[in-house]
Formats: sequence, structure tokens, C-alpha cells
Amino acid sequence: MFSYLSPEARVRKDHPLRAIRAMVDEVLAQLSRRFYAMYASVGQPSIAPEKWLRAQLLQMLYSVRGARLLID
Repeated sequence: MFSYLSPEARVRKDHPLRAIRAMVDEVLAQLSRRFYAMYASVGQPSIAPEKWLRAQLLQMLYSVRGARLLID
């Protein structure tokens, strides 16, 4: 139930997701201004596009069939 290891310690240094994460971080940093411009100033806040895109990428990479399974 409890873990004393960080997520960084659990993933191998040469795991392919580390390289993918670096590329995704770079691309999302470039797109962050555009995403910010799309946010509405009123109403209920939505899920940040950066988080949503990261989740979608993991869903595709691991062939998760739906959003509910991805959350699980």
C-alpha cells in the first residue's frame, strides 16, 4: 500500500518512455501559449490540455481501450 520509492526510481534509466517524455515535454512547452489562449476566462475549469494529451499518448502506447481503463 505504501511505497518509499519515487516513480523516478522505479523506471529504468534506459526505458523508452524517458526519451518519449523528454520529446513530449519539449513539444508541450512550445504549445503552451497556444493552449493558454484557448482557455475561457469564465466557467468551470477543464482538464489541462497538456495532461489530457499525455494521458492520450499513454493510452495509445499501452493499447488501453478506454478512458476509464486508463484511469484505473
